[in-house]
Amino acid sequence: MSPAILLSFIIGYFLLLIAVSYFTSRKSSDNSTFFIANRNSKWYLVAFGMIGTALSGVTFISVPGKVGSPGGDQFEYFQFVLGNAIGFIVIATVLLPLYYRMNLTSIYGYIEKRLGTWSYKTAASIFLLSRTIGSAFRLYLVVIVLQRFIFDSYNVPFWATVLISLALIWSYTFKGGLKTIIITDTLQTVFLVSSVFLTIYFICTSLGLNIPETFEAIKNSNYSKIFFYENFLTNKFHISKQLIGGMFVTIAMTGLDQDLMQKNLSCKNIGEAQKNMFTFTGVFVVLNLFFLSVGALLYIYASKNGIAIPTDAAGNPRTDFLFPEIALNHLATVPAIIFMMGLTAATFATTDSALTALTTSFCVDFLGMSSKEKAEHSSAVRTRHLIHVAFSILMFLVIILFNSVNNAAVVSAIFTVASYTYGPLLGLYGFGLFMKGLDLRDKLVPFICLISPGVCYFLNANSKSLLGGYVFDNELILVNGLITFVGLLIISKPATGQTKF
Repeated sequence: MSPAILLSFIIGYFLLLIAVSYFTSRKSSDNSTFFIANRNSKWYLVAFGMIGTALSGVTFISVPGKVGSPGGDQFEYFQFVLGNAIGFIVIATVLLPLYYRMNLTSIYGYIEKRLGTWSYKTAASIFLLSRTIGSAFRLYLVVIVLQRFIFDSYNVPFWATVLISLALIWSYTFKGGLKTIIITDTLQTVFLVSSVFLTIYFICTSLGLNIPETFEAIKNSNYSKIFFYENFLTNKFHISKQLIGGMFVTIAMTGLDQDLMQKNLSCKNIGEAQKNMFTFTGVFVVLNLFFLSVGALLYIYASKNGIAIPTDAAGNPRTDFLFPEIALNHLATVPAIIFMMGLTAATFATTDSALTALTTSFCVDFLGMSSKEKAEHSSAVRTRHLIHVAFSILMFLVIILFNSVNNAAVVSAIFTVASYTYGPLLGLYGFGLFMKGLDLRDKLVPFICLISPGVCYFLNANSKSLLGGYVFDNELILVNGLITFVGLLIISKPATGQTKF
């Protein structure tokens, strides 16, 4: 596949996004527009656009690749997705009503009112750290693909590819913020969903399969097992671990994360926000099933055509490169463009949303731009622009650091450690919601939130010897939250007044 064709597509794609940004922000680019889109977003646009944010470029290439990984993943990821769906329902019925009742711009305002200033700053800091590292990690993995299949042909250095990517994202988000992203994410989700279905069509055509034959081929393959009930202690794919992990990962990394919740808070009222969340949940579950189907078809195609699984420099299998390898080097021009369209949409829908949420959280939670009087002041808008640039630069530096490490296992470990920090958010919100007869010694909260992820990391690394062979997976985030919760109980005291919220 010609790099020039792929590059031309990417240029055209970003020109389209910049045009959308111009038309959505030309009448208003104040902070109310940037932070919450004037609370005037259409719920169905938010619901559809959230798909592009929730399914990052890593999901786009890694979920299909995991289907045939040496670990025998198959369709086990769908168990986790079902857990996600339960978590989304909890968010819609428990957290969203709370946020709307308090009329929040930043969701961490609840922690301030319920637990205190130190707890509030800790929760916001956890988000800033975790989302910066997580978003940089996701963009890093996809930029590697762009570098390998496009920019290496033009001798463009890796740092320039990263800088160009972030500059383009900044160019269409810095004025309109969330108002622009609601539209661009909807557009990008159209590209993402279309690419999934069109990829299935092109692979099936190459294999000579019609729709019923495709269903049977996937069903009868070695990749379609969904539910795993065997060996609860040692099997990380066990259904109970995946359902529990999926549920609490979603509550923590979506319901307690400013990024995705910011979109929900832009709806007119709680009723529309809940319709958005329920609709999003249904589409999310179905679309992930199609992602897994793409994975099965990729491995069937590779087996039939003698395509080897890509490897890294050390000869280790890199299953997340299988999708781009087949799409860009073994299918025709149109399927290759379709793949790049989906990958680009998934990646930048996640990153643009993250940059907007990081800017919003810092401005509201640390600079006090929560009141409309402050938010609309011209100096506040200028400050917001500077913060937006600063987070773009910070993400650039983090990605360059990842690349300089040049060790996939180390980079993955950094991302894993960052994901552990969402556990303390579970503990903080759990304490706030369920322990209303107690008050915290607020200044000690940061220490509890630092200790808990460290304890979890130790438990995960030594679980086989300490817990009779038990192997953790995503359910570790619940353990993390419980450790934080217990720590908060230890530093709490009886409430002296009536607790609200």
